[in-house]
Amino acid sequence: MAAGRSAALKLDWTKISTSLGLKGQTATALQAFKKRNDDARRKVNLLSSQPQSVDFQQYRSTLNNTAIVDEIEGHFKAFKPTTYDVGRQIKAIEAFEVQAVKSAEETKGRVDGELRELETTLKNIETARPFEDLTVDEVAAARPDIDARTEQLVSKGRWHVPGYKEKFGDLSVL
Repeated sequence: MAAGRSAALKLDWTKISTSLGLKGQTATALQAFKKRNDDARRKVNLLSSQPQSVDFQQYRSTLNNTAIVDEIEGHFKAFKPTTYDVGRQIKAIEAFEVQAVKSAEETKGRVDGELRELETTLKNIETARPFEDLTVDEVAAARPDIDARTEQLVSKGRWHVPGYKEKFGDLSVL
């Protein structure tokens, strides 16, 4: 028990969340667990500092009715603390740990996928030719939706792109 206590005291909660990069639900659950741990530690310290023995002789000398003191002392000596099976709590902690690891692995997978996409995009940006060097055919090959939209506008007899004048102004006076 003493080894467990010293390990619990040495635990650096802020270092755990920052070194593991915990975010969202996992970080919230860890903070809630830390709060419960701190509350339990405070209660243990408070109860440990209180006297743990009862001086029945002092009560006998103070009270006139020593039969009550004898009866209470008998109940006190017969008292057996209830032991609890902590297996359920341990199973809950293990289930939480499994869920936290699963959540962390899913997050890691999503982040890795996003990083690969961003690296590909950055590579494309770095290796792309300047916009002024591109031809209309190359733009149409890269973005077929532009070509399809242009064909749609021309087939309806629209020769102006909607919103162009509002965005760039009317250059017909030049």
